[in-house]
Amino acid sequence: MGLFDFLKKKEFKEISELKSQLNRYKSIIDIEAEVANRRKSLEQTINSKNLEIKGIEDNFKNLNFKYQTALETYKKLRNEVSLFESKLDLIEFGVYEPVYDFEKSDDYRAEQNRIIEKQKSMISTDNAATCSIQWSVEGSEAKGRAVVKVYKKLMLRAFNGECDVLIAKVKWNNVVQMKERMQKLFDAINKLGEGFKVYLNSQYLDLKRKELILEHEYQTKKQQEREAMRAIQEELREEEKARREFEQAQREAEKEEVIYQKALDKARKEMELASGEKQDKLKSQIEKLELELKEAQEKKERALSMAQQTKRGHVYIISNIGSFGEDVYKIGLTRRLDPEDRVRELGDASVPFQFDIHAMIYSDEAPALEHALHKAFTNRKVNMLNYRKEFFNVTLDEIEQKIKEIGIDAEFSRLPEAMEYRETLAILDKLNSQEEVKTMDQIIADEFPGSL
Repeated sequence: MGLFDFLKKKEFKEISELKSQLNRYKSIIDIEAEVANRRKSLEQTINSKNLEIKGIEDNFKNLNFKYQTALETYKKLRNEVSLFESKLDLIEFGVYEPVYDFEKSDDYRAEQNRIIEKQKSMISTDNAATCSIQWSVEGSEAKGRAVVKVYKKLMLRAFNGECDVLIAKVKWNNVVQMKERMQKLFDAINKLGEGFKVYLNSQYLDLKRKELILEHEYQTKKQQEREAMRAIQEELREEEKARREFEQAQREAEKEEVIYQKALDKARKEMELASGEKQDKLKSQIEKLELELKEAQEKKERALSMAQQTKRGHVYIISNIGSFGEDVYKIGLTRRLDPEDRVRELGDASVPFQFDIHAMIYSDEAPALEHALHKAFTNRKVNMLNYRKEFFNVTLDEIEQKIKEIGIDAEFSRLPEAMEYRETLAILDKLNSQEEVKTMDQIIADEFPGSL
């Protein structure tokens, strides 16, 4: 083989190896190209989707803006409509802060009359409504003033008439609502007067608003006075019952005293003539009669003393878990000779179950003791408006601790018997159990006919 042939053979071999290597990396070159194509396509898709997302976001923002605008319009309309509705769920359940603080309801009426006189004065001096320009009708300023005067009169008549209706309807649950309605009425009438440049005076509105507030607070004070009068009448009735009981007890004790005294005198005379066993028997009888006479005299003195001293009485701590639940106690006062009579009266018809007595504390200063307990738990009252409702959300331990702090040693009954309530629960449980058994029997009968 010549040198030329050897070199040629070697060249062919290298060419063959290069072709083999090219075939080996061809798939890799194709993949890179495919990746590049895919990346380009993906970027185009991403850009397209981004444009879609941006369009959706813009549409969402536009819809959200429209929704917020519509919501504000709805709230505004709802508030305006609510001004003319009389529903308890639309009132503001805040604590009303009185503007005036007069002692008697008559003072509210006097102040209200003074406010009404100020309104009349503004009308008579032509200050209740104003006109900002000088009008002339048919070239006459006098005719223009006459037209404006009539327009003012019509506006004031409309405003006053509507305000009178609002004032007549004001009560505890709508006073804020009525004030807002009055403001709306004022704005609406002034809007009607824009054409003539005639407007109601804001000072006149303030006077009407004060008249409204005074009417509300007058009615509230009047109710408080009625409640106080009822409380006084109830106290007087209670004292009268106690007085009759004391007098009755005193009369009975006096009768017993006379009977025992006569029997004692008779026994003593018989004893002077008797002897032996009969004398011993009479002596024992005399001792018994003397003891009974002493008890009758003490009973009479106690009844007389109770009748003469109205501060004496019993402060009671009672509960009614069937009616009010646990940890609700009534702290009250009675001057009855038998204080439990008062507790029985409280449980007659006004509540479904009888009260349980936890403590019955006798005191020579019963009103002071009752007041001290009420004051100690004033922030725990069940009814914060009516001070005569003597129910408190407290525990028996707290009441007992307070009584000890006052310096009184009282005996407490911890567990309420609540007999009627507990018996009622037992009856209901029994009835429910029977109903469940009946239901189960019916299910079995339906599933397996003839099995029962």
